[in-house]
Amino acid sequence: MEWLSWLDAWDHEFSRQVMQRGTAALYAVAFLSTLNQFPALLGERGLLPVPAFLDLARRLARPTLFRWHYSDALLKAVCWVGIAVAALLLAGLPQLGPPWLPMLAFLTLWFLYMSIVNVGQTFYGFGWEILLLEMGFTVAFLGSDQTPPPTAILLLITWLLFRLEFGAGMIKVRGGREWRDMTAMFYHHETQPMPGPLSRQAHLLPRPLHKVEVVGNHLAQLVVPFFLFAPQPLASAAAGIVILTQLWLVASGNFAWLNWAAIILAFGAVGDSVAHALFPFIPLEWHAGAETPAWWLAVVVPVTVLLLVLSYRPLLNLFSRRQLMNASFNRWRLVNAYGAFGTVTKQRIEIVVAGTLDEEPDAPDDRWMEYGFKGKPGDVRRLPRQWAPYHLRLDWLMWFLPLRTVHEDWFYAFLDKLLEADKPTLGLLRHDPFDGERPRWVRARSYLYRFASRAEFRETGDRWVRVLLYEAIAPLRLNPARRHSP
Repeated sequence: MEWLSWLDAWDHEFSRQVMQRGTAALYAVAFLSTLNQFPALLGERGLLPVPAFLDLARRLARPTLFRWHYSDALLKAVCWVGIAVAALLLAGLPQLGPPWLPMLAFLTLWFLYMSIVNVGQTFYGFGWEILLLEMGFTVAFLGSDQTPPPTAILLLITWLLFRLEFGAGMIKVRGGREWRDMTAMFYHHETQPMPGPLSRQAHLLPRPLHKVEVVGNHLAQLVVPFFLFAPQPLASAAAGIVILTQLWLVASGNFAWLNWAAIILAFGAVGDSVAHALFPFIPLEWHAGAETPAWWLAVVVPVTVLLLVLSYRPLLNLFSRRQLMNASFNRWRLVNAYGAFGTVTKQRIEIVVAGTLDEEPDAPDDRWMEYGFKGKPGDVRRLPRQWAPYHLRLDWLMWFLPLRTVHEDWFYAFLDKLLEADKPTLGLLRHDPFDGERPRWVRARSYLYRFASRAEFRETGDRWVRVLLYEAIAPLRLNPARRHSP
């Protein structure tokens, strides 16, 4: 098999270790997020119950374990199995065996999580869901410690990172004018879906630095990705730039596991020799005398061909004037199109939900008490928290309400759950002002939020300044006749 030695990436064992264990860690976080939130959002008594959605899912022929039956108990079992398999991969145990063992483990994670995503409806409609699925499938064929990493799979991982970065860059230059006149970052840190603890400080940076951010973003997403395919050490340098830019995004916001996924994928372009030069404790010789068995090549080569064939439509999409963002072209969620923030919101509008125990809805404002969310802004004095890579699905969708419409079925269902003082729903929140008691009425108001200046913060202690805009949903009381469609 010496004549096939060119298929072996002898200089990429360190990167394989990072990608396998890093991908497993993200799956563990994703299954944990699902375990804690799915029953309240999509369970048997959730806001958009999966049982009511299954008829549509069957017509769409979406691959899922829940195709013919869903129960919260089954969902929790799937999550616990996923967490257990991910933990084994994170510890590196399946990688000690033959290459088919980690392959089966990652394919298990891929299929279990795809089963969840395909019934997750709007709560699982984010680009990082399909990114994690594609990562899990591709990383499955990196092999085990017994064989060198396959060059073809490493190239496919780099191709995935290229689509993620370059696709996001193209979405921006085709999108809002703010990306072309360099003003996008004047607004982004303040108006992003879920700010982090450093977002306000980032927003208050001088405007010339915000323009530098935009230029750096364009270079990192439109120029650097091409160098990922260059010889070493250029490829490692390009990967390093991707990692550094993604770490800035990690520090300045909460984008679930999107940034961490990009960081993990970037290691696919990092050579062991470069990693060793930077960190001498990383060994250079991992597979002295190891050979890739023919049967494993017989697995890797068809998978490579499959993913290359499936790359045709995503490749065309990258250069299309009607570029799709975060789209799948097949029902298996493989070789997808990615992109984010083609336009940047200029103002932050927040929907604030409050309730009252008064019998009549015309109670004075001091008789209305606000519900507190874990991640989204509410209390003007509260420092935004760091949640990523953990994903708060309800908080993220709350950001979209004023951009689309507050009259979403899931939101009315959410308000009804508050009127019922539903414990699973209240468990999604940071603060229930009624301590489990049922309010008589709930309402939703629209506020304009902006970060307080340094002078305003010194004077008031408030991190946000907010102004009431209008009443988005007038006071509601519990109505058993109200129904919500999936």
